[in-house]
Amino acid sequence: MSLDDLSETVTDVYADLGEETAVSLDRETRNELAMLVAAYEPEDADELVRRAVHELFQRSVETGNLDFHLRSGFDCTYDEFLSGMTYEEMAGGVQRPERDGNERRYQF
Repeated sequence: MSLDDLSETVTDVYADLGEETAVSLDRETRNELAMLVAAYEPEDADELVRRAVHELFQRSVETGNLDFHLRSGFDCTYDEFLSGMTYEEMAGGVQRPERDGNERRYQF
């Protein structure tokens, strides 16, 4: 797999997710979410789920866990994804066709 494969996969999954995603909760997760709702008193539980995704993403980036999985599955890193080119290409080792600068929907 490659950087192009990752970009295509992210675009496809983004489209598939849509605006809302139903998530089934096991007993432990439901209990933990109930505790967080009681403590933080958000408008609705969806807000805490959004925060949880942001927190997991942030931690995955900071610990290198995201890069580990991206390197294993797509042979690239998150930084390479954001820049649109691999480290080798950044160093001038490989030439890639020019990209539309508006391809990244989300940047950390």
